[in-house]
Amino acid sequence: MQRRLPSACGVLRLLIATSAAFALAACASRPASSPPTAGSNQLVLVTTADWDATGATLRRYERAGDRWQPVGEPWPAIVGRAGSARGMGLHPEVPGAPVKREGDGRAPAGVFAIGEAFGYGATADTALPYRAMTAGDWCIDVPGSTLYNRIVHVDDVGEAAIEGSTEPMRRDLHKDGDTRYVQGFVIEHNTAAVPQAGSCIFAHVWKSPDTPTAGCTAMDAAHMQALLAWLDPAAQPLFVLLPEAEHTRLHASWGLPAPTVD
Repeated sequence: MQRRLPSACGVLRLLIATSAAFALAACASRPASSPPTAGSNQLVLVTTADWDATGATLRRYERAGDRWQPVGEPWPAIVGRAGSARGMGLHPEVPGAPVKREGDGRAPAGVFAIGEAFGYGATADTALPYRAMTAGDWCIDVPGSTLYNRIVHVDDVGEAAIEGSTEPMRRDLHKDGDTRYVQGFVIEHNTAAVPQAGSCIFAHVWKSPDTPTAGCTAMDAAHMQALLAWLDPAAQPLFVLLPEAEHTRLHASWGLPAPTVD
């Protein structure tokens, strides 16, 4: 098959994505003396009962001075079918934690930057950079690919480059009407694209309240819409996922809100 060459627009899109990845990798190397939440004024905190739990609670916070203040009520969420495991983000090591691997069914735990929003619609009610997905958009979850852990368009990279990927971004068109990616955003896990460390991690709409994901964090469609409308890139929002015991142990050193009892 003759490979289609990238258009000028496609080349620009790839260069922008690469630059963003390098910038986020640089953020991960912040001084050890600074908590991983330093500089952020918005926080999405997701907690689970333990490393193997699939059910979760999502809370929103805004920084007021040197304190985190809750925003609204907690929401139910759901994570990976096997629970969660330490991911690669802005946080330091978590001794004794399981480690996220490609295909393990665990959602990455830790502190992560929030990337672009995406969805099936042409636009969305969000201040985040937004990407309207088409039938040609795929997230590459093939560890040996040079495009691993990146969302690409087939017109930019060619048919051969997406071979083997299981992550079409228009699941409604490729997966029998699946609406889970109708709205969501990228959780910036493994921005260095380390092979086998896990890829294509998103916050998105759930299939149902009791259907775990393959490694993402999912929620009700109305809550997803409200979350996108609330997030402000100027506030450098972060996404945090931790089991409750780890949240209790790490909240002071990581600059997180203190645990609450609902």
